Amino acid sequence: MPTDFDILVIGAGQAGLSAGYHLQRLGLRPEQDFLIVDHAPGPGGAWQFRWPSLTLTTVNRVHDLPGMSFAETLPPGSESAPAATAVPHYYELYEKRFDLRVHRQVSVKVVCDRTEDGSPAERGPVLNAETDAAGTIRVRGLINGTGTWEHPFIPRYRGAETFAGRQLHTHDYRSAAEFAGKHVVIVGGGVSAVQLLDEISQVTSTTWVTRTEPIFRDASFGPEDGRAAVAKVEDRVRRGLPPGSVVSVTGLRLDDRLRAAKERGALRRLPMFDHIEPDGVRWADGTFQHADVILWATGFRSALDHLAPLRLRGPGGGITMTGRLATQVAADPRIHLIGYGPSASTIGANRAGRAAAVELTEFLRAG
Repeated sequence: MPTDFDILVIGAGQAGLSAGYHLQRLGLRPEQDFLIVDHAPGPGGAWQFRWPSLTLTTVNRVHDLPGMSFAETLPPGSESAPAATAVPHYYELYEKRFDLRVHRQVSVKVVCDRTEDGSPAERGPVLNAETDAAGTIRVRGLINGTGTWEHPFIPRYRGAETFAGRQLHTHDYRSAAEFAGKHVVIVGGGVSAVQLLDEISQVTSTTWVTRTEPIFRDASFGPEDGRAAVAKVEDRVRRGLPPGSVVSVTGLRLDDRLRAAKERGALRRLPMFDHIEPDGVRWADGTFQHADVILWATGFRSALDHLAPLRLRGPGGGITMTGRLATQVAADPRIHLIGYGPSASTIGANRAGRAAAVELTEFLRAG
């Protein structure tokens, strides 16, 4: 495989495929001017790893990739199809239609900034992306679309290591049936948390705990709400702060499914416990809840460890972003992050893919 390209795109999810599409429209050729690599064995980004019960009727909307409709890839009556098969099928057809030539099972371990002779530089002309399966790929610019799925977040609580039951993260969830007959403590106040709470509470007893009081909304989530949420997250990353939670801005939509869960008492929320004991969790006032399972639906963090040598993060852990849609790293305009901050959604990733492709191409051509 060639090892010198103008641009390397890391990740072939919604963000990476969108970037690849727009790079082509700008006149760049796959495998010659730019290369897309992905660590997974097949198309689909993080969708291929979602739990089987997440269907097209329960998932948040899957937005179309640029130039090709998702609906046209779905057979009639597929509204209840698992997202883990329907979306990867769409991505596979998309890659073929636009000949994006994704190189798979290639993991980028580290990206280093080096001069032509290999010596360290403050900001050399070449970025070296060291991979596990394709050697070192030398590029002039980088579009990073690694998302968050590979970086599940579990907060630390005293006594967690003593728990005798099972602990797992949303990342590892497969089916509610495996918890039948066990008491499950579900931690988290996001969309995934309430989806899994709804499923699990139908087969066994549950306790729901969150750090802050969840805000439910009856109205549908409209375009103005979306723009307001994105604007708040964008403001944070432009100021170098870590991205905030979108749910903290939008709230949780109380649809028919969650109304039914509320009626059967599943949405009764408790504040966070103080610590974990071998057979359950205990609050600061001494209240104890037995638990066989603790499910951490506590979200994900951006999977950016491979960029650590570039020292992009500020003192508070955030990365200061700039550019039209806040995809460009302010400290190094050769690097664009999509799926980070305001672009951490399927619609946001689409728009960010275009912005990153245009801005990075303009920057490299000007240099």
